[in-house]
Amino acid sequence: MCNACKVNVADQDAATEHFAGELLDTLNRATLGLGLAIGHRTGLFDSMAAMNCWASSEEIAAASACNERYVREWLGAMVTGGVVAFDSEATTYFLPPHHAALLTRSAGSNNFARTFQFLAVMAEDSDGNVVEGLFTKILPMVDGLAERLEEGIDVMDIGCGSGHAMIALAKRFPNSRFVGRDLCEKPILAARRQAGAEGLTNITFEVADVSERMESDGYDLITAFDVIHDQRDPAAVLELVQDALRPGGTFLMQDLQASSKLANNIDHALCPFLYMISTMHCMTVSLAQNGMGLGSVWGEELAVQMLGDAGFRDVTVQRLEHDIQNNWYVSMSG
Repeated sequence: MCNACKVNVADQDAATEHFAGELLDTLNRATLGLGLAIGHRTGLFDSMAAMNCWASSEEIAAASACNERYVREWLGAMVTGGVVAFDSEATTYFLPPHHAALLTRSAGSNNFARTFQFLAVMAEDSDGNVVEGLFTKILPMVDGLAERLEEGIDVMDIGCGSGHAMIALAKRFPNSRFVGRDLCEKPILAARRQAGAEGLTNITFEVADVSERMESDGYDLITAFDVIHDQRDPAAVLELVQDALRPGGTFLMQDLQASSKLANNIDHALCPFLYMISTMHCMTVSLAQNGMGLGSVWGEELAVQMLGDAGFRDVTVQRLEHDIQNNWYVSMSG
């Protein structure tokens, strides 16, 4: 390759990286705009401006007549998006007056927050990053896993959605047996149709609440791709997973890469997006079932703690190169 071509390639790579940064900023700002609209419609900005002091999420929720858990997650987006100030020691929040001047009803025509009501958000987009790297990046995280799948083991995926990951595995490893389970009937029906069209006989899909039942000692591998934080009772699900694995079995869990502490997420490249997606979807899925509303930004520290509390051993946290969105937790049954 000539030197001129090499320079051109380098310039192109730099330009691509720069554009990727611009797209990432657009993603954060778009969802942050949705959060501004929520702050307007619920009166949260007005309440915080009227308080004009540092306040806890409980105090802000009470002043706005809103659910505290939703307010706390929304505040996470506002803090990491640079809208609301945060005192990590006191765990209190403050809307600076110069921000309130552009976000409250008293601002009149200067109120930008009301304009953002016309934005929408897409809450689910986790399928691609799993299936795309399944064989080249994800399975190699667990030593010998591909070889065991070749020989034949029992695998379950919880919160399987439309089953794309399990169908890909079932096609590649015909000696293994696969089960996909999801709470929602619509994606399960889609998964069954696709598996049938592929002529697969080593995979089944079931509508099931994984927080209520799983077979004991029934599986060698259980996977959970970006679903544990959505559960009504995540701790119960993890305990059931532990019980469902055979001795020495593997639990492979993907979840969003973040800290459990808001203060540690302020400089995170994706956290305004993650907190708002949690507010609009992930946390809501759980709260709608009268669940704990863990939220998508439950964080690495809490995830590791809960895996240990559920009885898993040898918990490791792994990351894929250039993937700033996800952590991969590999755990062994106790």
